[in-house]
Amino acid sequence: MKKRTQQKTWQTPGWRLYAVSGLILCVFAALLVRTAYIQVVSPDMLREQGDLRVKRTLSNSVLRGMIKDRNGLEVAISVPVNTVWADPKIVQQTNSFSYTREWRALAEILSLDLAQVKEKLSNPKVRFEYLARQVSPAMAEYVRHLKLPGVKLRPESKRYYPAAEVDAHIVGITNIDDQGIDGIEKLYNQELSGTEGKKRILKDANNRVIDVLDEEAPKLAQDIYLSIDQRIQTLAYQELKKAVQYYQADSGSLVAVDVKTGELLALVNNPSYNPNNRKTLTRSAMRNRAITDTFEPGSTVKPLAVLAALEFGAVDEETVINTSPGYMQIGGRRVRDGLNRGKLTIEGILQKSSNVGTTKLALSIPTEHFLGAFYNAGFGIDTGTGLLGESAGVFYDRRRWSDFELATLSYGYGLSVTPLQLARMYATIANGGVRRPLSILRIDNPLPGERVFSEKNANLVLNMLESVVKKGGTGPKAAVEGYRVGGKTGTSRKAIAGGYGSDYVAMFAGVAPISDPRLAIVVVVNNPKGDKYYGGDVAAPVFSSVMGGSLQLLNVPTDKGEAEPDPLQLANIKREQPDA
Repeated sequence: MKKRTQQKTWQTPGWRLYAVSGLILCVFAALLVRTAYIQVVSPDMLREQGDLRVKRTLSNSVLRGMIKDRNGLEVAISVPVNTVWADPKIVQQTNSFSYTREWRALAEILSLDLAQVKEKLSNPKVRFEYLARQVSPAMAEYVRHLKLPGVKLRPESKRYYPAAEVDAHIVGITNIDDQGIDGIEKLYNQELSGTEGKKRILKDANNRVIDVLDEEAPKLAQDIYLSIDQRIQTLAYQELKKAVQYYQADSGSLVAVDVKTGELLALVNNPSYNPNNRKTLTRSAMRNRAITDTFEPGSTVKPLAVLAALEFGAVDEETVINTSPGYMQIGGRRVRDGLNRGKLTIEGILQKSSNVGTTKLALSIPTEHFLGAFYNAGFGIDTGTGLLGESAGVFYDRRRWSDFELATLSYGYGLSVTPLQLARMYATIANGGVRRPLSILRIDNPLPGERVFSEKNANLVLNMLESVVKKGGTGPKAAVEGYRVGGKTGTSRKAIAGGYGSDYVAMFAGVAPISDPRLAIVVVVNNPKGDKYYGGDVAAPVFSSVMGGSLQLLNVPTDKGEAEPDPLQLANIKREQPDA
């Protein structure tokens, strides 16, 4: 009896054996199927995950190219800075916020709200969060010494503009990611950016590099050389700013063009902005008024009326025009001069700025020929600089023009131009009637030009413009000691709804030296306040200072003989005659 009981104790039921064996076989079969699937059907996924653990792609950052003036002086450079960022996963795993004192110090130095930072870093699934961009090296070193778990530094570069507001409207500005958003920075962003180099490497378990799989060399950024001469640019900005502030004007612009090459040597506006301080940026201050804002040029385009009449052959340099009694009726409208000038030569019409004189010249030639002079001067089209936002101005292409419309056009009303377009007109006259596209980049060889006026007549008008700056002219304050200067004053009323208001635009456009023209400069002062608002009073002195200083900086020889000193410049005679 005892023996049977013992035998039943050691026996194992058959169904349990089969169940365990079947389970083992199922597990084994599942492993075989999984292995086959991984090795044969879909090996790429795990291979890719394995590569992620041992392969890395490294990038070699490329500094943004510099922007330089024509002489190689840097006007936009990149400086090393750091970005402070955090890894929320590490912050949470290491209980980094337990370092209360250090986090408070970090928040204070970076001007952050600590409560918002904690909320921002509360999600451990996120592996990257910015805390501060482009911090200075000193601040970065302070953050490094805090040794906060999960808080790291990443090297970056930041754009710096040594000349600040002087070059702001030309050079432009970059955004926080170092991409150009205005001016030359945007126009040539691709050339200035370059391309980062990439290297794929293989690392072992100890994070050591054991092989370089492939490498792509970086494409270095290019440096951009502007046509601007920083010395002239600075002088122009200083003189323009003084005039705008002194006359409490709304704004001002100045453009200087190299007559022989079409290069812009200076282009400034006031008010301007400091691109190194982004907190002060406004849309109004960032507007490049010299290329975007248009105005009626007034008497500064009167040389075109004279030139058109000379080109057609209706007059010559000896012709006398009777402007008496100082006004004339055209279709029920009146054209008038400030005074009855009587009989004037062609040069006298420019010297005295006679509206009646230019009106008679305009009406003495076919309309198409007269309008052609304005088209040839470049009005209604851009100047060729390629600058962003440049306006083509307003010059109507009408089939019919009334005599009064032609009359007002002859003395600068009925069209709108930019300071840049007006500067090209004077550069074209000074260049013997050859119109060149303007360039904001330094060029080794002048861009090909197009002859639009005869050399003889262009030179005649150029020499006539010298009388404007002499005794009896409307712009003696534009004279430059030692140099022969030619130019034209302009004072135009600003249009308002239904007509013209009481605000003015004061202008002076001119060329020097007359014997061998080198520079054409245009000065525009918008809405000067007070008793003086004429171009000869407000804009001409700025022209004189900038032209004189520029010619000296460029080492241009004087061309005014010692036997013929200019008494106006030496005595600084004040002009009393109002400009038409």
